[in-house]
Amino acid sequence: MDPQEESLRQQAKVLLRRRARGLRGSMPGDGIAARGDAIVASLLELDVVKNATRVALFWPIKGRKEVDLRQADRALREGGALVAYPSIDPDSRRMDFRAVDDTEQLAERGMRFSEPPSDARIVDELDVIVVPGLLFDPRGYRIGYGGGFYDAALPRFCPPGSSVGVTFDFQLASELPNVDHDVAVDIVVTDTRVLRASD
Repeated sequence: MDPQEESLRQQAKVLLRRRARGLRGSMPGDGIAARGDAIVASLLELDVVKNATRVALFWPIKGRKEVDLRQADRALREGGALVAYPSIDPDSRRMDFRAVDDTEQLAERGMRFSEPPSDARIVDELDVIVVPGLLFDPRGYRIGYGGGFYDAALPRFCPPGSSVGVTFDFQLASELPNVDHDVAVDIVVTDTRVLRASD
């Protein structure tokens, strides 16, 4: 991609990220919770999730009104699945996924989100990775918080694993600016629909 074009797209992403955070932050908490429940219900009905034995989720960041996947965690564990959570090495900035037996093990460890302890087992193979985002488009491209951690991690697992973005329907854009290092998810689940990037 031409450097000037990439720069323009990155600038657009900064503006879109700021607006998306403001919009989500302005939504009433009870409405967000109801929408989140609908997302979890649809997520658990996906064949790739039903058949999964190793799933990576994320813990919602307090105050940011992210999709709350705690019910998904409980349902997956009850079905016998191993559940892992992202963990970022502060020195290398590499994101791995570590298994936890109890979500009480998750805590803020310097990266502003809840992570497993550093001695928790790294999971090298995952059937499904559930991905957060501020905005998604039907192609599976997303705008996150700007760290690029999922873009770097997803190609190590998917394929053969599947990546599933979860977002509120008001965060679905018709098309987002993407650059060469952006990695699209395979499926996007909102509170009203399921979109597959291959469709």
